Amino acid sequence: MTDDLRARVSELMPRVRGELADLVAIPSVADPRQFPPEECARAAKWVVEAFRELGFDDIGLHETADGSNAVVGSRAATDPDAPTVLLYAHYDVQPPLDDDAWRTPPFELTEVDGRWFGRGAADCKGNILMHLTALRALGDDVPVHLKLVVEGSEEQGTGGLEDFVPRHADLLRADTILVCDTGNAAVGAPAVTVSLRGMVNVVVHVEALPTELHSGMFGGPTPDGLAALVQMLASLRDAGGNTTVTGLDHAQTWEGAPYDPASFRSDALLAEGESLLGSGSVSDMLWARPALTILGIDCPPVVGSTAAIVPRASARLNLRIPPGTGPEEALAALTDHLTTAAPWGVTVTVETEATGSPFRAATDGPAYDAMLGAMRDAYGVGAVLLGQGGSIPLCNVFADTYPGAEIVLMGVEEPLALIHAPNESVDPGEIERLATAEAMFLQRYRRS
Repeated sequence: MTDDLRARVSELMPRVRGELADLVAIPSVADPRQFPPEECARAAKWVVEAFRELGFDDIGLHETADGSNAVVGSRAATDPDAPTVLLYAHYDVQPPLDDDAWRTPPFELTEVDGRWFGRGAADCKGNILMHLTALRALGDDVPVHLKLVVEGSEEQGTGGLEDFVPRHADLLRADTILVCDTGNAAVGAPAVTVSLRGMVNVVVHVEALPTELHSGMFGGPTPDGLAALVQMLASLRDAGGNTTVTGLDHAQTWEGAPYDPASFRSDALLAEGESLLGSGSVSDMLWARPALTILGIDCPPVVGSTAAIVPRASARLNLRIPPGTGPEEALAALTDHLTTAAPWGVTVTVETEATGSPFRAATDGPAYDAMLGAMRDAYGVGAVLLGQGGSIPLCNVFADTYPGAEIVLMGVEEPLALIHAPNESVDPGEIERLATAEAMFLQRYRRS
């Protein structure tokens, strides 16, 4: 059966290439300021029609709170007692960013050195094709009930589906949820993501003076808003690059598969001689410990600046937090740290921009056993359990709404895919192997 499924998926790959080209050609960026909303509507319609052909007879569009449309449908198994599997992906994509930085047209699927380039080729339209190919390879031999949700605003981060799920819990209720929006450790190295960092975004404002003052007449004894901010930001990391927000645990270690430092250097495009930061391993720093990033600073630009003391300055900060640390705890710790670190009696205001909880999957159920076995057979090597530094708030919504469901994060994205960046691409072998693994999983999960 394994060889038969592998052969069927292989025969479907030319169709995958053509359909992914059609889907990538739709610039479904969920931001009406950059692309017309009709493009997302076109992509949603494409998804509806593709899955309707596979027996999702009730499939249709459901508007969510942020105005986007989620594609929702179901397909029943012949056995009413069979378990239910929910398949997830998203059809919206990141904007192309700098068109001049692309080596190929961003919305034209182009093969270069065996990879298929185009915005959304991996994130997440490649995963839509993975689902379609797995189901086509199985044909009528799908022994589980299927449900499908493909959302249209994941990249926008406006929470449309997070709001929709608990209000329509029965519509999407399942025993196992395949969240297909992550990826493997490397091409040919299968993985399941079991840990996601949460995040706290704040903007810190510092005010030292009501107005600018001449630096020659007042510089020296007068507090400087920008210098105060710089001193506060410097306190958030030590000399080795470790995040040092007071009150958070900065010594946790990662217990899953390690991230090879040489591979990380290559993936992060680090130049020779640049140091890796922190006292822990790459895996510890990425997946087990808080990480503070300065996203932007508001202050006078170099060009046009004058010989004046800067009265006020602001910075936007992103704090990633591992499982075990709640966003409320992290926000309070970061706020207290910034306030305490402020020098010279300057006024400090910390404005909360966004928060999100970390996620840790339970891995001791039958779905994980079936998926890890299917990946091993599809790839010829065992799968590993990875963390991911990013956040997927929907996973926490799924866990809260369906506390008994197993949540499996997987997908065709891997470091070379350069998701969210110019020159995004997908390795077609990843679509082929993961479609085979998904088809095998659906069969094995029913037996387990």
